[in-house]
Amino acid sequence: MRLALAQLNPIVGDLGGNAEALRSAYEQAVAAGADIVCASELALTGYPPEDLVLKRAFVEATGKALHDLAGATGPAALVVGFVEDLGGSPAESWRPVTSEAGRYPPLADSAAVLRGGRVEAIYRKQRLPNYGVFDEARYFMAGAGPPVVVEVAGARVGVTICEDMWGECGPVDEVASRGAQVVLNLNASPYSRGKRAEREYWAGTHARASGVWIVYAHQVGGQDEIVFDGDSFVMAPDGAVVARAAQFEPDLLVVDLPAGRHAPERARAPVPAERLDPVAEVYAALVLGTRDYVRKNGFAGALVGLSGGVDSSLVATIAADALGADRVTGVLMPSPYSSRASVTDARKLAANLGICSQTLPIDAVMRAFNETLAAPFAGTAPGVAEENIQPRIRSTLLMALSNKFGNIVLATGNKSEFAVGYATLYGDMAGGFAVIKDVPKTLVYQLCRHRNQAGSAVPQEVLDKAPSAELRPDQLDTDSLPPYDILDPIIEAYVEHDRSIADIVADGFDAQTVRYVARLVDRAEYKRRQAPPGVKITARAFGKDRRLPITHSWPG
Repeated sequence: MRLALAQLNPIVGDLGGNAEALRSAYEQAVAAGADIVCASELALTGYPPEDLVLKRAFVEATGKALHDLAGATGPAALVVGFVEDLGGSPAESWRPVTSEAGRYPPLADSAAVLRGGRVEAIYRKQRLPNYGVFDEARYFMAGAGPPVVVEVAGARVGVTICEDMWGECGPVDEVASRGAQVVLNLNASPYSRGKRAEREYWAGTHARASGVWIVYAHQVGGQDEIVFDGDSFVMAPDGAVVARAAQFEPDLLVVDLPAGRHAPERARAPVPAERLDPVAEVYAALVLGTRDYVRKNGFAGALVGLSGGVDSSLVATIAADALGADRVTGVLMPSPYSSRASVTDARKLAANLGICSQTLPIDAVMRAFNETLAAPFAGTAPGVAEENIQPRIRSTLLMALSNKFGNIVLATGNKSEFAVGYATLYGDMAGGFAVIKDVPKTLVYQLCRHRNQAGSAVPQEVLDKAPSAELRPDQLDTDSLPPYDILDPIIEAYVEHDRSIADIVADGFDAQTVRYVARLVDRAEYKRRQAPPGVKITARAFGKDRRLPITHSWPG
């Protein structure tokens, strides 16, 4: 059996464009002799379609697009994910999951087997994830019908979808018990660090337990705050990965699989490609997420406020790699507290990247603000309020340029700053997309050094100097925060793993420091709710991944 994995970059809601991409991949695969072509979860609609599925016209258009796509198929099968309207389906083929799902028209996250000009079979996802960025119980009914097994070139092929594979037993084992020799698993699994190991763990668990080939068909591309990394693979019954698709780019992977259950251990397939190392993976995810957010939302280019610091330097570098240097503008907005070195470093970065830069000093604007606020501020000592005027002036200038020329403003705050509120609301938090909002400060430095290996980008002077917001004389980040090599592990434990203050202290961290950091994290929730979206690269990002109340009094 010759199998093709169509690893595509769909756009949510672009039914016509997605269908054309599927049709084109199918034709290429058939030309290469494929007997079956497998795409990803909800490849026809894009994933996640969220509340678009509550629009009746969208669901109806999806059904029509699926049948039109089926009409383009010949003897080779095409397996594709789509949103299915269950209104006319037999009652025994699905079941409600929650009362929330029951409020809406009955829908399923389904996979259709298209062949010979028609829809030959439909499988409905049985395990619906409802955690992290997933809200599938809000929209879909869980499948409850018999497994779908089809004959392809003498082999029996079963169909499952994403979460069906994540866990012991379940649909993968059930379809294998019905005689499947090859199990397709259509996926839309957002990237995070270490995700490949989890995927291969569960695929290997089922492959070895059931003696089947596992075909992990994934997608690629950025969708709002999540990124899909591709990395589709074929796994033999002994748990060995025998073929891989590209990471972070579309691909068509063609593999010859033995048809019998007790066939040789290895398929005839491309040699699995080398994988990116952990830091390179994150960099690729940030580039892809930024490129697709800008491209899919129709922005002409990007604006980055360049401070001469490491965060804005990394964001500008990612933007240049994602969009091309000619579509990125760096804006220097020095204040009286900006060091001469910071201005020099920012200009050197722009020259290294080949991006356009312009300088808009904010001294005069600061004086105007101070004069206007002189009366209400009279009798008070200068402090944070005066300092924060500077980033708010800068955000106003950046947004004015954005409005005038159609370029998106890329916010430059990192996860460490967003976590503890060490960022100015309506100031440096402002923008259309926050590229590194899920990147801890310590990882920011690793990413800069990684990128510099491919050619000079971030000046060494930027990496060597102590971090500073430069909002007052001689200011350093450590005036307000613990060193980042202490801060970041505490944030990871408290935010990503929900560990208590007592647990973190038991790990050896200073109790007063942990309580201080936890208090900052909790108090900054209202700021984060107003922050722009940004690329998710950790197991738990701020935003949809972590939904804590703004108003609460739990002590941690």
